Amino acid sequence: MPNIGPEHLKPLSEFKYLNAENVSRYRLIMRVFYENHMKLRYWLRPLDVHGAVLETGLIQDYTLEQCEQDLQVLHEWGNLECQQDKAKSTSIEEFKKRRFRYQMTAAAVEIERLLESLKRVQGYGGELDAGPLETILQRLRDVRDRGTQMPPAEAFALWKELQDRFRKLHENAVDYYAQISSTKAEALMQTAAFLTFKEDLRRYLQRFALGLQQFGAHIEGMLRALPAETVEAFLERVTRGEMEIPNLEDARDFDERIAAHREEWASFVAWFLGSDSDESEVVKLERATKEAIGRVVRQALALQEQARAGVSRRRDLAYLAQWFMRLDSIEDAHRLGAVVFGLYVPRHFQGEPPRSTDSADCSMWEETPLFRALSPKTRGPRQRLAISPVRDRAVQKARAMEAWRASQASARDLERRWLREGTFAISDYEQLELEDRQLLLQWISRALARPNHRFRHAEGFQIRVELPPKGDRHRISFPDGEMEMPNFRFHIWREGP
Repeated sequence: MPNIGPEHLKPLSEFKYLNAENVSRYRLIMRVFYENHMKLRYWLRPLDVHGAVLETGLIQDYTLEQCEQDLQVLHEWGNLECQQDKAKSTSIEEFKKRRFRYQMTAAAVEIERLLESLKRVQGYGGELDAGPLETILQRLRDVRDRGTQMPPAEAFALWKELQDRFRKLHENAVDYYAQISSTKAEALMQTAAFLTFKEDLRRYLQRFALGLQQFGAHIEGMLRALPAETVEAFLERVTRGEMEIPNLEDARDFDERIAAHREEWASFVAWFLGSDSDESEVVKLERATKEAIGRVVRQALALQEQARAGVSRRRDLAYLAQWFMRLDSIEDAHRLGAVVFGLYVPRHFQGEPPRSTDSADCSMWEETPLFRALSPKTRGPRQRLAISPVRDRAVQKARAMEAWRASQASARDLERRWLREGTFAISDYEQLELEDRQLLLQWISRALARPNHRFRHAEGFQIRVELPPKGDRHRISFPDGEMEMPNFRFHIWREGP
C-alpha cells in the first residue's frame, strides 16, 4: 500500500508565486530573501527589499507601496513570515502604522533550493555503485551485534547513515537507468560513436550486477536472521537518540516517532526481501541491469553489422561494367569475372535451382540462368500483398496446448520424484537423464546464491545443498556425454505438519 494520504490531495499555495500574474516581481523578491538567508540575514524590512530589487535593475518604476503589497501577498501564500518591527517606532503614530519585517518560511527556503538545483540539471544523472550495499551490510552487522546495548545517540547516527545509504543507492540507480533509457541515450546508441565506449559501459553494468549478487544475498540473509526483539530494541534507542536533539518544529511524542521508524524499517526490509505479492527491488534491479547489458551488446552488434553491410559499391560496379562492355569475347569476360569476383563476398540464396543437366563437367556458364526478384531496401512504396483468408487454427492451438500441459506435468513429476529422495549425494548416481541434470543444476544455483545455501521450494519443501570437501568430485554419464562436478549433497525435508 503506497504511503499516500489526504494531505497529498491539497493544493500548495507556497508554489503560487512561481506562476502568478506578477511572477517576475515575486520571484525577484524571494531571490532577495534567499540570498540574505544564506548570509544569515533572516529578517528584512520592506525598505531593504525595495532597495535590493531596484539595485538589480531588472524591474523599472517599482514603488515602495507595490513592494509592501507584494510582501503581504507572499505572506498570505505562506512564503514569508511577518513580525511587527517595534524597534523602529519613535512615536505612537509610527507604532500605529504597524511597520513589519519579513522572514522566509522553511517551505520557501526549500523551494528556492529546488529552483537553484534545477538550474544545474542537465540530465537524469545517477550512478551504479555497489558501495552503499557494503556499508548497509556493515551497519546491519552492528545492529545485530550491538543493537540492544548501543547508546541512543550512536544508534540514531547509525540509523541516519543506514537510511542515507539506502536512499542514495535507490535514487542513483533509478536515475541512471532512466538516463540510459532516455531518448537521448537511444539516439546515441544508433550512432557509430556508441562503439567507442560500449565496452566500458558493459563492464560498468556487469560490475554493479556482481555487487548486487554478492552483497544483496548477504543483506537478505542478515535481515532474515535478525530477531524481532533486537530490531525493536534498536528502534527504541534510535527514537530516544532523536528526541535528545532539540527540535522546535517537531512536536511528535515518542510513540509517534517510533511508529514512523517502524514504517521506515518495514519499507527497508521489503526493498531487500520483497513481499508475498511482489518480488524484492534487488531482484528487479538485477534484472534491469542484465537487460541493459543485453541491450548494449545487441545494439553494438547491430551497428557493426550495419557498418559491414552498409557500404555501397554502386560506383565501383558501374565502372567495372564499362570494362565488361569493352571486351570483344565472352571468354575474356569470363576471365575478367574470375579475377574480379573470385574473392568477392558472395550472397547465398536459399533453395536448390533446377539444373538442365547432371553432368559434373558442365560449366556454370552453360547452365540456364535463374531469375529471382529482389525487394528493394528503400522505404518507398511496397507491393500490395495478396489477400488471404483467416484460417482456423483451433486444432493446432489445442495440440500445442496439450503438448505444453504434458511437458509441465512431466516437469512436476520429475521434481516430485527428486523431492521424495530426502538426503542424497551426486556420487549416488552413475547415469542420469538430461532433465535430471537441468533440475539439479537449477537447485544448486538457487542454493549457492543464498548465504545458508538453502531455499524454499514451491511444494513446501526446504532444500539445502552441502558443499563437498575440496577435491571430492564425481563423474556422471548423460545421453549427450559425461560431466564431472563437485560431489554436492542435498538435504530435502518438508516444513510444518
